[in-house]
Amino acid sequence: MELQPFIQSYWSLLPPILAILLAITTRRVLLSLGLGILLAVLLLQQFNPFAAVFHLGHQVTELFWADNTINEWNVNILLFLLLLGCIISMLSRVGATLAFAEWAQSRIKNRRQAKVMTGLLVFLFFIDDYFHSLSVGTICRPVTDRFNISRAKLAYLLDSTAAPVCVLMPISSWGAYIIALIGGILASHSLTGQSALGAFMLMGSMNFYAIFTLLMVLFVIKGGWDLGAMARHEQQALQGQLFDESKGAPPGVSDTSDQLGRMSELLLAIGTLTLVTVLALLLTGAQALDNAQTPFSVLAALENTDVGRSLVLGGVAGLLVCIYAMVRQGVSLSAWMQTVLVGVKGMLPAIYILLFAWTLAGLIGELKTGQYLASLVQQNIPLFMLPAILFLLAGVMAFATGTSWGTFGIMLPIAADMTVAIDAQLLLPGMSAVMAGAVFGDHCSPISDTTILSSTGASCHHIDHVITQLPYALSIAVVSIIGYLALGYTASVAMGLAAATGGFIVVLAVWRIIQISGHKNKVKV
Repeated sequence: MELQPFIQSYWSLLPPILAILLAITTRRVLLSLGLGILLAVLLLQQFNPFAAVFHLGHQVTELFWADNTINEWNVNILLFLLLLGCIISMLSRVGATLAFAEWAQSRIKNRRQAKVMTGLLVFLFFIDDYFHSLSVGTICRPVTDRFNISRAKLAYLLDSTAAPVCVLMPISSWGAYIIALIGGILASHSLTGQSALGAFMLMGSMNFYAIFTLLMVLFVIKGGWDLGAMARHEQQALQGQLFDESKGAPPGVSDTSDQLGRMSELLLAIGTLTLVTVLALLLTGAQALDNAQTPFSVLAALENTDVGRSLVLGGVAGLLVCIYAMVRQGVSLSAWMQTVLVGVKGMLPAIYILLFAWTLAGLIGELKTGQYLASLVQQNIPLFMLPAILFLLAGVMAFATGTSWGTFGIMLPIAADMTVAIDAQLLLPGMSAVMAGAVFGDHCSPISDTTILSSTGASCHHIDHVITQLPYALSIAVVSIIGYLALGYTASVAMGLAAATGGFIVVLAVWRIIQISGHKNKVKV
């Protein structure tokens, strides 16, 4: 039976569009993802229900078992979530979380300082976005709760400092992956005058979305830059409602003890988790290099590392510290069981969403949605618009597929082929635009696993996070487009940055006008 009418065509856009629109309008994530999955598998099987059921079963099985081997990446990410849930629950049970909150409250005097702490911790946890969102959320949530900062604001701070920092850092899982892609691209085009690392660093200066997203975070931390749904969540938080309680408890682990324990136990657990994870990243990378008989270097190790396995090893190490703290306090057997159960149950909503999102992403890959979107750019367009168009296309692809890494893998080679064929000077600007667009689309997409884990780390309802972050992401996307149009027109990074800076100032001015107008309307009422 001919499948081509549905594969790599506009039909392939329908499943992600359906899932995204339903998630935003109904705010029922699992239902929305489920219907998107159903439509995708029906399209793949020409609406044959029996074949669709068989295909879906095969797709779900491949989440855990593919090519006669265990799907280690998916299994390890789920194990890390469960381990982290137990760590959070145990730290709460022994009172370490409460002790840290008490310590922070005695030194952090206001809401701004609490947000500053959250923002700065990214520079300790920049090695991986998953690691950052979950670990920093664990550390900061008790403090932000104490100062009545909404969970939506915490999720925004986590998400908007995770990928934008990781994508700029060469020593991170993102940086290593992108540098590896760049190296292959440069070699395929015989561009030997530029190293992959040097190209990556130059591209960072043209990643306008990442740069101005981090700048926007500084303004948000400073205060007074809340619009729409975020403003509403912040107002409710000041009244003691940190999240929308009508929707029930969000994913995450709640405090299970009123006992004041030792803050050192929290620091030791998180520190151990961090140290062991970083060492495991280097060791697994070094092992892969040794197997390939390749000389060791930190960047090469990170490029070939096993992130999932490293996170699990770090999680086990952190859990052992928590187990020691539980034993030291003489926690009863029933309390042990309850603590573990609370930790596991707290992570189940995030795990369910991830499983559905992974299933939909796999089906979208079979429909070749990403390749269809990429083909749309191969039309007659003005040369100076190419970086801006690549930014938008990468954003739409990441939004529809829920993966920035997948977008990098598809779009970076395409951007390189196009720019080299048209004008080699646009190679690095074009690839920079793809990197920026992929992070933008990832920020906006409710099926992005990074977005899901930021919600989990903040213990925020997922769709609340997506909706409150959207105005910030769209605003910075406009700023980025202005920068890329100027960059394409002038072929000058300085002019691109200047134009983007001007656009950023205009965006801030428009936001302020909207805020003042909204305040006047409230006063009149």
